[in-house]
Amino acid sequence: MSVYVWVLECRSSDPDVIADAIGIGRDEARLSLERLFRARLLHPSPGDPAVAFAVAPETAASQLAAPIEEEIRKQRENIDLIREQLDRFVPHYLRSRPPGESIEVLESVHDVRRALDREAQRVRREVLTCQPGGGSRVPEAMQEALIRDQEMLERGIEIRTLYHHTARFNGPSQTYVATASALGAQYRTRHELFGRLIAFDREIAFIPVPDGSWGAVVIREPSVVAYLCEIFDQTWDMATPFSDAVGQDLEIVAREIHETIIRLLAAGLKDEAIARRLGMSLRTARRHIADIMQELGASSRFQAGVAAVTRGMLERDAVAMPES
Repeated sequence: MSVYVWVLECRSSDPDVIADAIGIGRDEARLSLERLFRARLLHPSPGDPAVAFAVAPETAASQLAAPIEEEIRKQRENIDLIREQLDRFVPHYLRSRPPGESIEVLESVHDVRRALDREAQRVRREVLTCQPGGGSRVPEAMQEALIRDQEMLERGIEIRTLYHHTARFNGPSQTYVATASALGAQYRTRHELFGRLIAFDREIAFIPVPDGSWGAVVIREPSVVAYLCEIFDQTWDMATPFSDAVGQDLEIVAREIHETIIRLLAAGLKDEAIARRLGMSLRTARRHIADIMQELGASSRFQAGVAAVTRGMLERDAVAMPES
């Protein structure tokens, strides 16, 4: 570093001069100069080999990376060509598969990630994602997803994602949405969602296994995939844009969460079910429920429903009648 700074200021590449000037040995100065020249941080003067010019690190990095980036570009072109040639056979293969093979269960999270990466590289038009849970996503998983999304967005793939309203109040989710939105992805939120879903090109869909593990069910049957995508589209049309994760429509979002909790309370749902439906932690759900019960002066869920109807906060049909 000291040799680079000295050449930057004095423009000399004489190892003897440098050694004396900064107080190092001649061999150390010579080796430092060689490393700096190899790193493209120094360029020799065409007219005088004892004169050198320091180069900006960004310029040096670009020069070193250029051949690597060109090789990557060529390899990507080869990959695209291979996929383009072989993808023509996919419809024939899918039509010939027995019905049972239209569904595949991936039990390992590593298998799921590999499958998602494979489809992300293969997708041609769009990705639809429904991610319930508000702020429950693991930051490491979000970072991994962001890298995958960025690569797809740079290829012109349309990405639309649904979150629970509660994601708006989660810092990592806000950062993720802001970053990906700047790259062209679209995000909306709802107070209730239908479940986790990732669909590629409306041809293949991933849904969670029912045991609550990190596994996934892969669906290739066209009618089922189309049905899932239709549910997504309907929910998307009713959802609220999430372009400004901090300030946009927070009053509307908070009111929808409040009204939904009242409706679910009146319907007799337990605290755990309400938390799951709204994508929030059990502790947060119970805090909201306690505030609502106090606001309505109710000691039971049924009383809360009746009070909400009386105040015009809830339709009468939403109240669950007690069992006789």
